[in-house]
Amino acid sequence: MSGAGPRFAIFPTRMALTTMKNRLKGAQTGHSLLKRKSEALTRRFRDIVKKIDEVGHFEYSGGAAKRKMGKIMQVANFSYAEVMYTTGDIGYQVREGVKSAQLKVRAKSENVSGVQLPAFEMYVDGSNAAELTGLGRGGAQIQKCKETYKKAIEVLVELASLQTAFVILDEVIKVTNRRVNAIEHVIIPKIENTIKFIGSELDEADREEFYRLKKVQGKKKDKLALETAAREKNQGFGAASEEAQPTNLLNEYEQDPDVMF
Repeated sequence: MSGAGPRFAIFPTRMALTTMKNRLKGAQTGHSLLKRKSEALTRRFRDIVKKIDEVGHFEYSGGAAKRKMGKIMQVANFSYAEVMYTTGDIGYQVREGVKSAQLKVRAKSENVSGVQLPAFEMYVDGSNAAELTGLGRGGAQIQKCKETYKKAIEVLVELASLQTAFVILDEVIKVTNRRVNAIEHVIIPKIENTIKFIGSELDEADREEFYRLKKVQGKKKDKLALETAAREKNQGFGAASEEAQPTNLLNEYEQDPDVMF
């Protein structure tokens, strides 16, 4: 059966056929755009996964980003232990000497195929409050610990950006792929089935109309033939009646001569 399968409930008219063809064209265009969007997002997603998994550009980068984070935190903890061993607990002095954070994080957004991806960036704000620390006891260890934790913050900020973009892209790609599959396997076949159904119904209506017109034409011809035959018959009866006028039989014979006695 033509147009079998799921279709839209619509009355089969030529206007409906034009509307469904326009909807099919729009669905195909939307499917193409969404598919290209999904491909672009997937490429960016793979790049992010690669950045997370591969070696970064920071020092102590002995492996993937997450393993690198573990490496840096290990070095930072050892450096802090050295400071504690050399100078004792200086946490109170550090907190009292620092008025505001020197390392800050700012956020910006990046548009990837209509998806806003947040990106975090670390920057240095203000001067170094501990630039003369090296003059005292354990100054070298403190500076080393500070630089190590600075690198750790850089890696943490980069990893936070990558992880945030990873989660957002993963969800957006899933939603986009669901839409692509819905358009490809549900909406477009449904519209095509509806177009086939309307086309078959219109063809059937055209055949019925053609058959009806043929029947009407045939009946008109039959009626015209009957009228013509009746008219010819009436004309024949009229001619016969003119030829068969009543005549005086006495006129057909010669009159006998008069007999004189």
